[in-house]
Formats: sequence, structure tokens, C-alpha cells
Amino acid sequence: MKRKLIASTILALLAAPQFAAAGTWNITKTAWSDADERNYSAFVKTLGESGCNSVNRCLQSPANPYRGTDPKGANFWADCGRFPVLLRAYFASKNGLPFSIASGVAAYGESSRALQYSPKGNIVTSRKSIIQKSESQPIDGYAAVTLLTRSVFSAMYRYNAELDQAGGSFYDLYPAKIDRASIRPGTVIYDANGHVAVVYKVENDGRIRFFDSHPDQSVTRSVFGEKFARSNPYSGAGFKNFRPLTLTGATKAANGNYIGGKITATPMSQIPGYSLEYFFGSVPNPNKAWKQAKFVVNGQTLPFYDFVRTRLAVGDLKYDPVNEMLNSMDTLCNDLKERVTAVDAAVSNGIHRKSQPYSLPENIYGTTGEWEDFSSPSRDARLKASFLELFTETKRFIDLHRQGSPRVVYNGSNLIADLRENYERAGAACMIHYRRSDGSQVGLSFHHVSARLWNLSFDPYHCPERRWGATDARELATCGDDGNKQAWYAAEQRLRNQIERTYDAKMNFSLDQLKARAPGSGVDAAPNSDLRRFLYEN
Repeated sequence: MKRKLIASTILALLAAPQFAAAGTWNITKTAWSDADERNYSAFVKTLGESGCNSVNRCLQSPANPYRGTDPKGANFWADCGRFPVLLRAYFASKNGLPFSIASGVAAYGESSRALQYSPKGNIVTSRKSIIQKSESQPIDGYAAVTLLTRSVFSAMYRYNAELDQAGGSFYDLYPAKIDRASIRPGTVIYDANGHVAVVYKVENDGRIRFFDSHPDQSVTRSVFGEKFARSNPYSGAGFKNFRPLTLTGATKAANGNYIGGKITATPMSQIPGYSLEYFFGSVPNPNKAWKQAKFVVNGQTLPFYDFVRTRLAVGDLKYDPVNEMLNSMDTLCNDLKERVTAVDAAVSNGIHRKSQPYSLPENIYGTTGEWEDFSSPSRDARLKASFLELFTETKRFIDLHRQGSPRVVYNGSNLIADLRENYERAGAACMIHYRRSDGSQVGLSFHHVSARLWNLSFDPYHCPERRWGATDARELATCGDDGNKQAWYAAEQRLRNQIERTYDAKMNFSLDQLKARAPGSGVDAAPNSDLRRFLYEN
């Protein structure tokens, strides 16, 4: 592939009259200090803990100490790939900090149908940097942040983790060491399947809380786990931090602002928190075989997600199976409530009343337009992965307890009975309500959703009853789906059974192709995620 010459864009935006009173992006520092990084973490943590549920509301909420400096009518927009850049650039603009971000990428080594899923990662082909050209040309902070945010997408996070740069310019983020100093509020989590999230809190028990945004501008929260699949170093998945930036060659003006210069990044090898252990393990791996990586703590080899929790926990991590189950159920309950909002958005926009398209999008997990805005295949796959993780982890803790593992702490007399009792109580307490086609409300408990989990439709053209997996004739009585949509719903079952998000696969199947089980159209059987049944059978 012929590589394009790097084109570095300098943003020297004149402050528009309507925004002038709201302030400009005055570059008063040549580098991000440790104090700036701590303050950025505090900024992200406060927003994350605020409970804000949309991008705009997050930055307009009392949790944002800078909201009063924004122009009247400011509107902030970001999907998952843009959300980390919005937060970072916004903070930089309010604190006089230099900023630069890759604004264009190309597939590394070969062409790729979709840059978000290039097999060997991407190279940087263009960059946008905040540089003030002269004292008479102030930078409009709001306009600059908006332009920077809209210049990026999730492909900018996909790069070979072993490289400092490729294509003529440095990569913006570096792979972070898995410890409490490096994994902190503001750390980015990149899922090679095409999703990006931002850490806002690390609990004392090592649990990582993150928030993320979506095409509908909703902001949701969850906990790091198996929904973020480990992958090879070429895709650069995992935990990333923004690289330290330095403005060099600038001149300090009389007003204290820095004029001109060039932004450079600290080499990854010189960053204390840089590490490739996410890919190659915590012990020597001379062959760099990422699938054979070992994760060891105090001489004990642990599963990867267990390793992360253990590394980030304060003190010696012990698992209480009942508390672990309840914490996971609480996170899932929140995920279900957020799915209500997503499905309601499709209903409010009347998508379910439109005709079923002749075929699915080229890829149901990564596309554009109406499907991208109102479907939920990626969200549902992550939800199902979390339900499955609840099942497998609870079962694992039961096995560890029976084996007398010192890592499990339980002071009761009957673990299965206690798990069963707490599961029933927490499951009944978690209630969601969705709006049917006629506007009436249906209440579903955690137990109901768990039982119909693999029937939840991700297809926005289906009635909300099927979006929520209804099979009972009474619940479906208000559904207006015609025979064609019913056939599509049945044919999409194999895709609903699939947790793996195959973003690089062509999936523009017709109804007949789905019925014929075309390659890539899903799997025949869903994995067992029925924890309730397991607890009653053991």
C-alpha cells in the first residue's frame, strides 16, 4: 500500500464574536504536568460518578466545574470513539494545555475494507494540533474542541501496541501497565471489536468502573470484564493512556500565551506506565505468543480478568461469592435500564413501524445511518457476555470454595443456599419497564430478562415486544409486525445466539440466506447462561 505523506493540521481558530465572552483556548503551558494529569483524573471521576446520562448533560451538569465558561447554547456531541477525545480536549482547553490528535489513519501494511477492524492496525496519515499562530489570532476553545472531537473515530485507537508511530506521526495513546498508578480515571479501554470506554473509578477490590457514549448520545456505565475481549497486539486493544505532550519551539508572548511551535510526544519507552503485559503477560514471553501469555501474581497463575482485579485491588484480594454475584447483578440491572432507553429511542422515532429492509447492513455491528443509531447488536452482545460471565464466575467461585481455596472467603454454612436466596431477592428487586407498541407498559424483572435473554431482538425494525424477547401471545398482542418481520425475527435467532462480534465479516444477508444458515450468519445454539437453574440443580 502506498502510504500518504503526513499532513499536520494546525488549528489557529479565530474567536468568533458570539463565543468571545466564553473564553479562548490560551496555551499557557508547554507540557502536561503530573498535577495536570491528576486534575484530569479528578475531572473524569467527578463526571463519571455524577450519573449524567447523555454527552451534553455530562458537560452541562454541576459535576463539570468549567461549565460556566462555555458559550451560551454550546452543544457537545460524541459517540464512543470520540468521547475520550472530547473529555481530554475539553479539559486541555480549560487549563491552557497543548493538545494534538490523529485525525486520519490508513490500514497498516495492506488495504482494509473497514479501518475500524484492520487486521494489522493502522498508521497515522494526518494530525490536528492546537497551535496559536499569533497574539492577534486567539483560538476559539469551543470551536476547536468541537472540530477535534468530530475529526476522530474508533479506528484511531487501533494500532500495533509495540510501535511508537507509523506513517509519519506518533500514536496518541500508549498501552498502560496494569496497576493502580496507571489504570486510573481517564484511562481509555479499547475493545478491538470496535468499542471505546473511559475509566472513571477503580474500586478498592480492583473493580474497574467505566462510562461510554453511544451514537444516540446516551452515556452508560458498567464494569470491566469479559465483554472486553483480549486480542492481539496488532489491534492495540486494552488499557491506554494519552501520551505526554510537549510544545517545543514556541515563543512566550507578553500576555503569557505561547505562540507557534510544534507538539511532540514522549517516546513510549520513556513513559513509566508503559507496558505490553496486557498482550504478552506478566512473565517473560520471548516468542511473544499473546495467546500463551501467562498472568502471575505472587507465584500463582491467574485467568486474565482475575489477574486485573488482583493487580488493582488494595491489599490481598479475597472473593466473597455472594457479594461478587450481587455486584455483578447490580451492574447488569443498570445495563438493562440503559437498554430500555436505547429501545425507546427506536420506538419514539417510529423505526419499528417502517418496512423491513431487503437485507441486513453489510455488517450489523459496524455501519452507519438508521441501523447504527437504533439497532443494538453490539450492546446486546456485551449484555449477553456479562450474563454469561455472571454464570461462569459464580460457578467458578463455588468450585474454588469446594476446593478450599484461600482466595475465597465465605462464613456461612451453605453457600449454594445463600447464593440462591440472594439471587432470588436481587433478581426480583431489579425491575425494568418497557413501552409496548400501543404505549402500554410491561414490567420485567431481572429473572424475566435472564430467561428470555437470547430472544432479545437487536433489529430496530421489530416491534418493542420482540426487542424485549416476548414469546407469550398476550404480551405480543400489541405487536404490529407483519409476517415478513416475523420471519426475519425467527431467521435472526442464530445471530442472537452469537456473542462474538465479527466486525470484519460481510453480513448483508437476505432473509433466504439467513434461513439457509449462510456462513457467518450466527451459531445454532446459545451458550448456557441460566444461573438460576444451576443454583437449584446443585
